[in-house]
Formats: sequence, structure tokens, C-alpha cells
Amino acid sequence: MSPWNLLTPIALVGAVVLATAAADRAVLLVGRRTAGRLPDLSMRRMLRSCRVPTLLTLGSLLLLVVEPGAGLPPPTRGPIRHGLLLLLLASGGWLLTRVVTLLIDTSLARYATERRDPARIRRVRTQTVMLRRLAGAGIAVVTLAAALTTFPAVRAVGASLLASAGVVGLVVGVAAQSTLANLFAGVQLAFGDVVRLGDDVVVAGDWGTVEEITLTYVVIATWDQRRIVMPVSYFVGKPFENWSRRDPAITGTALLHLDHRTPMDELRAEFDRLLKQCPLWDGVGSALQLVDTTPSTIVVRALMTARNASDAFELRCWIREQLIAYLREHCPESLPRISVGQRD
Repeated sequence: MSPWNLLTPIALVGAVVLATAAADRAVLLVGRRTAGRLPDLSMRRMLRSCRVPTLLTLGSLLLLVVEPGAGLPPPTRGPIRHGLLLLLLASGGWLLTRVVTLLIDTSLARYATERRDPARIRRVRTQTVMLRRLAGAGIAVVTLAAALTTFPAVRAVGASLLASAGVVGLVVGVAAQSTLANLFAGVQLAFGDVVRLGDDVVVAGDWGTVEEITLTYVVIATWDQRRIVMPVSYFVGKPFENWSRRDPAITGTALLHLDHRTPMDELRAEFDRLLKQCPLWDGVGSALQLVDTTPSTIVVRALMTARNASDAFELRCWIREQLIAYLREHCPESLPRISVGQRD
């Protein structure tokens, strides 16, 4: 290639770079001027997340448009044009993923500001996470399929692949039965409102908070900082406790084994006094009841409501400790004793 012929494609590439930089500068200026007028659109976040894929998409598109005028020789032109087409498909898929993610996140932010119901907000947040994952996976598959069709060898074997798709699909379906079950269970979990991000659940005897939901597994953060990873199909096919599905408020109980001489009226008055001064109690309900007796003790149950499971646990421990301290100081005869007899 002569220097003059080499200068033409270099000049075209430089012109494309300058045009892309000018478009980037213009979009930034417009975004800064309109960001104050559209506070709910999160313009700065949109520009920051979509800037790089937009520049790549615009640059590759312009290069494809000006490529015929570069005067490249046929042996070089084919691979370069193919590479630019693959770059355009990849950057376009990247840009589309960012735009879809931004639209989903913007809808969630707008819903969160308009609604005050924490349960509904958690439900929408769970659904948006699943939608982002499904949209990203779908765009990636379509982009990869479009890129593969640009190779002549793939197009040549397309007919045979299509003819054997039924058998291959059957084999793959049998081999990946558990994976597909978890995939469909993940979609059902997100839109069936069974469990959401931030819910307090009891799974396999462990209490924790739903920390992450994917298409195949759910991560539960327990109170002792462990992480339990459960398959999504577990929450669809087996029973579990969801303590905050509709309302995070919950009733806590504390059992006390006391002596039969326990003054219930005094203990009940002290229980009410303690609850009124405790910020963990939500003021909705409370009760102190004698629920059982044995030959040596009585069983007193303290019921109290709290705003969520964490507050209920702290309130139960605190009430139990305070009531035992009160009985030890004011009514020591109420604490259980073990009678020891002497043989004749």
C-alpha cells in the first residue's frame, strides 16, 4: 500500500475520532444544563453509566459507514469490516444492557419515593433485580447469536443444527433438569411474591435475612454472620417461615419458670412498667399470662410486639433479664427451688 493510500484510512479514522469526541462533548453539555430540570431522571448517572458503550457504538458505526471510502485492498478490507461489525454488535449489546438497567432502576427509585409501604418496595426491588438479570442474559444471548451469524461457517451449518435441535434440546433438558427447574423457580419466586430481598425468614431451622436472590440460588444472612446458600427451588417446593411478607411487625415471647408463690399482680405491673419505658416495644400489644404448671414450678409467658424480628429478639432478652432481676430483688421466694428431702 502506498503512503498516499495509507493516509486516507488514517485520515478517516481521525475524523471519526474527532466526530465521536465532539458528540460526547455536546451530550455532556446538554446533560449538565438539563440535569437540574429533570431531577427524577438521574441524568448524571445515566451519562456516567452509558458514556463508554455509547462512544464505542457510535465510533464503530461511523467507521463502518466511512470504510468504503478508505480504499483498502480486498484481502484487508474483509477482516477489518468483519471486526468492526463484531465491535458494533458487542458495544450495542453493552449499551442496550446499560439502558435497560437504568430504566429499571429509575422505575424502582420513582416507585420507592411515591410508595411508603416497605413490603411493596421490597417486592418491587426483588422483581427489578430479577428483571435486570433476565434482561442482561437475554441481551447477551441475542448479541452472541448475532455475532455468530456473521461467520460464514456458522451460517453453513445452520440447517443441520436446526434439524437436530429437537434431539439436542431433549438431551440438554434431561441433563440440566435441576438447573432449568431452578431457573423457572427463580422467575416464579420474583413475580409470585413468595420471598423478597430484606425479608426475615426461617429456613431449615435458621433465622436470617434474604440478602441476595439470583436465577438459581438465594443467599440468607443469618444473625451470627453466616451465609446460607439455598437453591431457588427450595422456596417454591418446601414450606418455610416468612416473618415479614406483609408486615415486619412480630410478636415475641419470653417464658419464665417460677415458684408457685410468685405474686402475679406485682409481676404483671412491673412488666407493663418495663414495656412503657423500652423503645423496642411498638405499643401495639402485650400480655403476661400463666400458661402452665408443674409439681414444682409455674410457667409464665410474656407476650410483646415489636416493629421487626430483630427488635423482638432484643426485647425478649431484655424483658426476661429485667423480670428475673426484679424477682430476685423484691420477691426472691418466686424463683424456683429444688427441694431436698432426707430419708428416714
